[in-house]
Amino acid sequence: MPLHLTKTAVGCASIEALGNRLARRAAGGEVRVPTRMRPKRAAELVGGSLHWIVKHRIVACNEIVRIDDRSDGRIDIVCRDQLIILPAVPKRAHQGWRYLEPDDAPDSEDGDESGLGLLPPSLYGKLVKLLLV
Repeated sequence: MPLHLTKTAVGCASIEALGNRLARRAAGGEVRVPTRMRPKRAAELVGGSLHWIVKHRIVACNEIVRIDDRSDGRIDIVCRDQLIILPAVPKRAHQGWRYLEPDDAPDSEDGDESGLGLLPPSLYGKLVKLLLV
């Protein structure tokens, strides 16, 4: 089973804003997501997904096609341009990206059994700051 990544969609206040950002970056059915560091487990990521965090929730993902080196020394995580919307799953924001094991990755058929994904983003954010979730 392929490995996945999580990444915070910095500056995106909604799924629509994320979709618009990715649509602007899309070319030839792919979207490139730049990063400074090459994932050590890059080979395991191909076929996995890049899960996007918006407002402390995993809300969508793109399938990872490959990892490319750039001429400026950075790395591109190359994904399919199709954004797959997921049921909101609580996840604390972080810098850069983090690995997400296949068993922990949300699926489009999964639901949020805890109900935390249904909380308003501002309330969930306050609970995170208080370390209650």
